[in-house]
Amino acid sequence: MTESKAMILGCSGLSLTPDEAAFFRDERPWAFILFARNIAEPGQIRDLVGSLRQSVGRDDALVFIDQEGGRVQRLRPPLAPNYPPGAALGALYRQDASAGLRAAWLMSRLHAFDLSKLGITADCLPVLDVPVEGAHDVIGNRAYGKDPDTVGAMGRAAAEGLLAGGVLPVIKHIPGHGRAFSDSHHALPVVDTPLDELRRHDFAPFRANAGFGMAMTAHVIYSAIDPERPATTSPTVISDYIRGEIGFDGLLMSDDLSMKALSGDFADRARASLAAGCDVVLHCNGVMDEMAPVAAAAPVLAGKAQERAAKAMAPLGKTDGVDERAVRDEFAAFFEAVA
Repeated sequence: MTESKAMILGCSGLSLTPDEAAFFRDERPWAFILFARNIAEPGQIRDLVGSLRQSVGRDDALVFIDQEGGRVQRLRPPLAPNYPPGAALGALYRQDASAGLRAAWLMSRLHAFDLSKLGITADCLPVLDVPVEGAHDVIGNRAYGKDPDTVGAMGRAAAEGLLAGGVLPVIKHIPGHGRAFSDSHHALPVVDTPLDELRRHDFAPFRANAGFGMAMTAHVIYSAIDPERPATTSPTVISDYIRGEIGFDGLLMSDDLSMKALSGDFADRARASLAAGCDVVLHCNGVMDEMAPVAAAAPVLAGKAQERAAKAMAPLGKTDGVDERAVRDEFAAFFEAVA
């Protein structure tokens, strides 16, 4: 099998440029991620996904996307319905727990139908962050609720729905982004909450879902643990809390290295994330001048990180065989997806 580097990369447009195809062939990213700029119509998406895999010589190279529902949804009509946000599912859960859990499972099962038709194999869902009053809206209604039990239970149902369709879930943003008072896309959030409260509130949904195969870090400083470095680049947060207290032993990926919460050049960001304990680094925007230093800093995926990657990929493509129309009809009984 071709060796892969410990990185997930994006591309710039609707098809690979010759430079991108050559770069991916030479640098061999482990996986790829798509954004709205990469999405037009079904044939184009399938062609792009095929080109990405061809560039690294691996038919099983994962292709990720953020398909949550609500405002974070890369596939839109007519490619997929506009699905409700996590908060709408959580509201249903608070009225009727079994109905909420079923709706979360069904919506993720529908995501799996939508994605697998296009060759997309991993979804950065569920969001396990628990917002607090006054926190920045970067999470907002993406969350299932404002209490850890709701978020943990609904997140599990969502992850299981994806897996039932052979699509891999990514729990995010470990160990919790819900308390951040700024958007880590634009600034570095600092959370000064005492450790006992973090354990009770923020970490709990991740602890309850620690058995899933992949997780994405939070670009957030937790001053009670490491006042200098965000979770993504903090060996203390990753070793003692994500791996230790929370008990997550799956593949840990950084959040996007191009977000402004991180400092230093792109090689430094990649090295710091990997040195802290991330298994792979994520770079999303497809800008070659940024990807090149990330690739130069990323090692070959090996050892424990490679074992975690292989284990995370084991459920890929294994589906429950349910009828898509029946799932859509059942979901519509809870939420008529807005066209």
